[in-house]
Amino acid sequence: MTSATAHAFNPPQLEGANLLNLVIVDDERAIRDVCREVAQSLGFNTMVAESAEHTYRLVESQAIDVVLLDLKLPGASGLEALHKIKQRRPDAEVVVVTGHATVQSAVQAMKNGAYDYMTKPFTIDELRLLLGRVAVHLKLKTENRMLREKIKSKLGFGSIVGHAPEMEKLYRMITKAALSSHPVLIWGESGTGKEMVARSIHFTGPFRDKPFIPVDCGSLVPTLIESELFGYVKGAFTGAVQAKEGLLAMAEGGTVFLDEIGELPVDLQAKLLRAIQEKEIRQVGSTKRTNINVRILAATNRDLEVAVAQGTFRRDLYFRLNVLNLRIPALRERRQDIPVLAAYFMERMARDFGQERTLSDDAMKALLAYDWPGNVRELENCLQRACAMNSGPEIQVLDLPSIIHGGNGHAAVEGDGSAKIIPISEMERKTILSTITQLNGDKLLAARLLGIGKTTLYRKLKEYEIQA
Repeated sequence: MTSATAHAFNPPQLEGANLLNLVIVDDERAIRDVCREVAQSLGFNTMVAESAEHTYRLVESQAIDVVLLDLKLPGASGLEALHKIKQRRPDAEVVVVTGHATVQSAVQAMKNGAYDYMTKPFTIDELRLLLGRVAVHLKLKTENRMLREKIKSKLGFGSIVGHAPEMEKLYRMITKAALSSHPVLIWGESGTGKEMVARSIHFTGPFRDKPFIPVDCGSLVPTLIESELFGYVKGAFTGAVQAKEGLLAMAEGGTVFLDEIGELPVDLQAKLLRAIQEKEIRQVGSTKRTNINVRILAATNRDLEVAVAQGTFRRDLYFRLNVLNLRIPALRERRQDIPVLAAYFMERMARDFGQERTLSDDAMKALLAYDWPGNVRELENCLQRACAMNSGPEIQVLDLPSIIHGGNGHAAVEGDGSAKIIPISEMERKTILSTITQLNGDKLLAARLLGIGKTTLYRKLKEYEIQA
């Protein structure tokens, strides 16, 4: 280890590192002492061992989180020691230290379960950065485990996931709405889960055993909406060879959920208003009126007050529907729920497809930084795509859609101080090409060191037309 920077070394402690136990395994006392000083300055609880046997005793008796392991130990193979450490404590992260400036021994160690490696001589700054990465990695792994346990015990409200204050307020409103029979207007951007909220209102209320019928007003052809809602009699129009009961009648005693109510044509708004007020409907082609007993839940992503002012939505219907009002927060307004949602979706996909994956630290940071205009639905689709594109156990930031990880470019500073825009795709291409070249064309090894799956690497080689 070089010590040129030792006198100026006074870093702040890492958040959460003081909860981590680290063992430094090296037969050279000077190395152990310096590593211990660096680790303690970062907040680790540190122990030292000068042999493999001493290390095994510590691992068996203490809750060890990190092992800094020299691959050249007296009387034992470093790779053998790594194997036995992982056997005794599988969750411990092992960083191997090798005096050979070759990649082969380090890669073999990583194949055997090592988290990372360093080559001697290394600087204090290099050690500090590596231990910092380990601490962040363990903290995130612990949080993900806690989130998974939390999800198993309590998703939020019913099947809605989230614990942000905005969501807790929404859950209280859902509880009040569920105990009422009044119409409810649910407002939220596309992808926030308006139908899920409507289902929670219905299935947590006293009429949960009655029908819940969703109707997408935005996807139905305007000429068909009336017959779908109110039904029709035989011969009411061409093709009506037999009578059909309307959805409002089919939901007797239950709930009709009118999604995207703002798309309902104005003439049908008047008929819906009458049905809600009079609690009766008239089938298309019939003169007979039928009593109904249904609760109306409506949802929209439009500002209906603006639509009322513009004359595209009836004011009287708006007031009739807006007896109770629920607003679902956008995902960007509750970013603290993104890890919870991501863990939920990842766990569900693991059950469906039989392959468990995790998110890298950088990938999670990218998810947290993105504004999610498509909200929860966009997050779910993003993770589904990332899992489909990545064959490895960990999803990297470049497995995410480019709009999320900033694929529009990256600013680099040239020698004259001017900014040059380098597309991330070009940076990625150069990194892949350089790595494969340094490893003499070993693509499997390149994929491992780059932190991506081999399938992902081959796809990127084809995408960037790299001949290697």
